[in-house]
Amino acid sequence: MGEVKVKIGDLKPEMNGVSLVARVISVEPSRTISTRSGLRTITEAVIGDETGKVKLTMWGKALTNKLKEGDSIEVRNAWTTVFKGVVQLNVGGEENIKIGSEEALPEPEEIPEKYPQAPESYRPERRGGQRRRFQRPRRPFRRERSSDFGEEE
Repeated sequence: MGEVKVKIGDLKPEMNGVSLVARVISVEPSRTISTRSGLRTITEAVIGDETGKVKLTMWGKALTNKLKEGDSIEVRNAWTTVFKGVVQLNVGGEENIKIGSEEALPEPEEIPEKYPQAPESYRPERRGGQRRRFQRPRRPFRRERSSDFGEEE
């Protein structure tokens, strides 16, 4: 599936290949987290357009110190996840974010406080493949007798 150009208000769970243009509202300092594949550096920001705001997680050292509040950015090849019922945007690699978009965007104070929500019926797909549960065969029920405890009848 190719890239899909969307507005923030149109983001839905489990989208891939997302492209959008937005204004940076706030940027958190980078931090290192522990994942299944080891330690990773992430930077989180809140970005917005005329349809709302979304939390953007940049994986790796993508633009760690270059991104500033008020910048207009173009995000390419991003994917969405859901955390506590709210859709979030993720991007990996510096090559997927371009600072200085040509598109007209509202100023940060003009962006509505609307975050894309996952539908209430949304259930994320299980990651990591199928879980196999091996069980020992159950032993047949056996009535305990006093002789089982070393006592004589």
